[in-house]
Amino acid sequence: MPLRYQTVDKRSGRETRKERAAFSASIRLEKDFGVHLRKIAAKVGQLVEQFDPESQSEMTELEHMLQQYAELIKPWARAVSKRILTDVSRKDEKAWKKVGLNMSEGVRAEIRRASPVGSLLRRLQAEQVDLITSIPRDAAQRVHELTLKNLESSGRASDIAKEIMRQGEVSKSKATLIARTEVARASSLLTEARARTIGSEGYIWRTSLDQDVRKSHKKMEGKFVRWDKPPTLIDGTTTHAGQIYNCRCYPEPVIPDNI
Repeated sequence: MPLRYQTVDKRSGRETRKERAAFSASIRLEKDFGVHLRKIAAKVGQLVEQFDPESQSEMTELEHMLQQYAELIKPWARAVSKRILTDVSRKDEKAWKKVGLNMSEGVRAEIRRASPVGSLLRRLQAEQVDLITSIPRDAAQRVHELTLKNLESSGRASDIAKEIMRQGEVSKSKATLIARTEVARASSLLTEARARTIGSEGYIWRTSLDQDVRKSHKKMEGKFVRWDKPPTLIDGTTTHAGQIYNCRCYPEPVIPDNI
């Protein structure tokens, strides 16, 4: 006989967005992370403004400085990432406490001690440090490519120079994307790790239920998804809820009745 399952809504007996959103990513943490990352983007913009975009030698020096800056901020990036991930994990623990009211103490303890969580947090931190330092690294690469284009192009050098001077704006957009994506992804992955620990086989895909939800994600609202089989959506992407760029969806874990 197949297992029967409980979702958060069935346990509480209410269909409220607040309860369903217990496992959603924290908007506050996303904003906090974004503030930190946009400081890096602002510094990149300041560095770019100090150099003449029409001077090949100065652009070469700028590339070097941006690469150095990427190395310089690594310790800071580790500290910021660790704090954000700690807060994301703490929020997920609180969500599990709400769900775990009807679970045995043994099961609740198993969730708290979930062994995959530690290694997952270390992996996420390493990935986030790489993403944070990629802001100046990518800026250096873009400056390099635009400088080459300037040498090879028969067009106006001033147009390419303007593109180089836009680097601060480009870096800011990337910083915002990283913040939104990484907080949601970490939240989703931590929920998955703890859910699998207690035998959960999958989750209900939940969206933010607003007009900004992508069409392909809107189609997934309310559908059951197995943890071991991320779905391929109608836009061709294969992903779990909350684990792709700019996604505000989240998994509502489905919990076996027998615990």
